[in-house]
Amino acid sequence: MEITQLEPQLIWKNFAALNAVPRPSKKEEKVIAFIKNFGENLGLETTVDEVGNVIIKKPATSGMEDRKSIILQSHLDMVHQKNGDVNFDFATQGIQMEVDGDWVKAKGTTLGADNGLGVAAIMSILESNDIPHPALEALFTIDEETGMTGAMGLKPGQLQGEILLNLDTEEDDEIDIGCAGGIDVTASQNYPLQKANGQTVKIEVKGLQGGHSGMDIHKGFGNSNVILGRLLYTGISGQNIQLISIDGGGLRNAIPREANAVISVRNEAEFMEKAIELKNAILEEFAAVEKDLHINIETFSTADKAISEEDSRKIILALKSAHNGVYRMSPDVADLVETSNNVARVELKEGGLKILNLSRSSVESTKYAVAEQLKSVFELAGMKVEFSGSYPGWKPKPGSEIVKLMERIYEKDFGAKPAVVACHAGLECGIIGANYPQMEMVSFGPTIRGAHSPEERANIPSAQKFWKFLQEILKEIPKK
Repeated sequence: MEITQLEPQLIWKNFAALNAVPRPSKKEEKVIAFIKNFGENLGLETTVDEVGNVIIKKPATSGMEDRKSIILQSHLDMVHQKNGDVNFDFATQGIQMEVDGDWVKAKGTTLGADNGLGVAAIMSILESNDIPHPALEALFTIDEETGMTGAMGLKPGQLQGEILLNLDTEEDDEIDIGCAGGIDVTASQNYPLQKANGQTVKIEVKGLQGGHSGMDIHKGFGNSNVILGRLLYTGISGQNIQLISIDGGGLRNAIPREANAVISVRNEAEFMEKAIELKNAILEEFAAVEKDLHINIETFSTADKAISEEDSRKIILALKSAHNGVYRMSPDVADLVETSNNVARVELKEGGLKILNLSRSSVESTKYAVAEQLKSVFELAGMKVEFSGSYPGWKPKPGSEIVKLMERIYEKDFGAKPAVVACHAGLECGIIGANYPQMEMVSFGPTIRGAHSPEERANIPSAQKFWKFLQEILKEIPKK
């Protein structure tokens, strides 16, 4: 079945049109122009602010002029991840989609349902002629996935809406009222090269499922950089490893799925024996959750240049020590991850090293606690450490009027109580709320699985449920 024939057709039509436009984070020029043209072609007031956010305003439908005004908000960018054997350029190609039972997925890449389905739903409301709603401001932000610079660049006074509906969560039975903040931790150093003195060995970790470094961090998925660090650690006794190159992971907000290292080993036979023994243990550890995990360890032609054994030892010890995964569970909200870190990217190339982390927390002080722990580890290893891209969390307000309204509508329409939750992902609500402290905010969306990985997929029946819920909320917004 064609994507555009799915119900609700209005959303899937707009999602298909959106996904035909390349829109990776930091390269949103084409999708900004696409959304700007969309608003202008509808004859609606459309502006692009100085950082690239698009705001489209639509007057209230007849009889709804006395209701509180609404902001519908989603982000335009998407995470660009693909399988290693897929030839795809996110900067120039549209996403190739297919229907698989009750799911829509992409062919070997991320789907962009995060947050493309939210964008498509807003587009559908904007172009509708028969859906009752109050006065609307549609806010399409940029660069949510790699820094939230769109939300950070949004100035006070640009928006007049009283209630913000963020359409960027991934469980259709949840109403989200809080989220984690985050900070980027980057370690770097340059090392002199010298002659490689041993046998060259390549270690490759692949086939992990990856996932969202916030929403999936507690699920026990493998991190390719951590696994690689464990394998390298088996050979540092006696400082007998020289690192030649490391290429592990990708984006900060994605749990890394693949990593490889090329090393020079003086006592190759002993190293291979220990590494293969550990490889088998790791495969057994992850057998239940990472069924496609593969670890290849093989020798090949000798390389000329590597960094010293002493510098290699420091890097390997740092990789072994850097915290990855859950740092603390929330003592206030059951089953909520409060603080975590994702060792997202490790790159060593021609002596230049970078280690990229994303630390998240719903508590500002604990966010810095884990970031400072990482900083301490990397500085002890002689690296330079930089903090950047810090953004605040979103403090829950469970008793707000909009939350109560949505709970009542959900129970009436779907015969069950929704879960009112906070999440460990980063949502833009906390940043927007800093400039608009009186604004009521809530986040919800259709069910999406595997976000930030090539396994990302969107549930078709859930999109139908979400579309009905959104329309009912707009119809029931209270008077001013």
